[in-house]
Amino acid sequence: MHQGMTSSDVLDTCLAVQLTRAADILLADIDALLAALKRRAMEHKHTVTVGRSHGIHAEPTTFGLKLAFAHAEFARAKERLECTKEDIGTCAISGAVGTFAHLDPQVEAYVAGKLGLRPEPVSTQIIPRDRHAMFFATLGVIASSVERLATEIRHLQRTEVGEAEEFFSEGQKGSSAMPHKRNPVLTENLTGLARIVRGYAVPAMENVALWHERDISHSSVERLIGPDATVTLDFALARLAGVVDKLVVYPERMKQNLERGGGLVHSQQVLLALTQKGLAREAAYRIVQRNAMRAFRGEGSFLEFLKADAEVGAALSQADLEALFSLRTHMRHVDVIFERVFGAS
Repeated sequence: MHQGMTSSDVLDTCLAVQLTRAADILLADIDALLAALKRRAMEHKHTVTVGRSHGIHAEPTTFGLKLAFAHAEFARAKERLECTKEDIGTCAISGAVGTFAHLDPQVEAYVAGKLGLRPEPVSTQIIPRDRHAMFFATLGVIASSVERLATEIRHLQRTEVGEAEEFFSEGQKGSSAMPHKRNPVLTENLTGLARIVRGYAVPAMENVALWHERDISHSSVERLIGPDATVTLDFALARLAGVVDKLVVYPERMKQNLERGGGLVHSQQVLLALTQKGLAREAAYRIVQRNAMRAFRGEGSFLEFLKADAEVGAALSQADLEALFSLRTHMRHVDVIFERVFGAS
């Protein structure tokens, strides 16, 4: 150790090395998850399911598009982590207040080069903590993406939905009391882990505001959140990749759920067709909703109600209506979306 170096010089440089190496591990985790998502998305590219907004049936989509959405999200996560890895990879060996009073800046440049880091352009006694705050904030965002996909899977596994579920091995116990249970324990665990990682972003941001050229209020925080956040996210990403890779998908149940509303998912198709025939949008909306609510209450078929409605019949033939209840309209641009996400195959 050079006589002009401080313990902070050593500790901060070691921390930079540790965090950049941790970022490399996390990037490898994301690559594995992206590979699993792409494989399953391609597998279910045309597996039709119902899209939901506010938890309620909206319009048809495909299960592959759900996974493509997740793939695009984690591709952005990878880009952000690569950027923050570059940002965090700086070395500061500049003395007690960053002036190089007792050693030459070339010492810093030499050490940085040996460790695969860059010299910090201007430091105090420490590397500025906005870099670290961004690193942990990025981990928090990635954890939120983990939770978003985990929550989707948890909802799809509910008994009332039953469209997908975590792999359940022979002899596995879902409940110590109820032998029939197959619980989404892995994705529930991921939801909890995401909360932990996300929580570490706040103290990292609070570490930015130190007194003058430094104090050590940040030090105790980083000794905890550094290993905990990175190890926890590493575990979470690896677990999520395994969940996606082995996810059990039920296309027939997806079809049943889609058809459960008796064609109500096509209501916007009818609405737009009526407006294209010259009806005012509010009038068209009123007509379609009137028939949709009858079908929603279980009084009969949405399509048959529309066919029997004189106001609808004045604008659309029965053949027109039947054509509007086709899934082709909703599926015709799936290839375009996949090419945007995955590139040309």
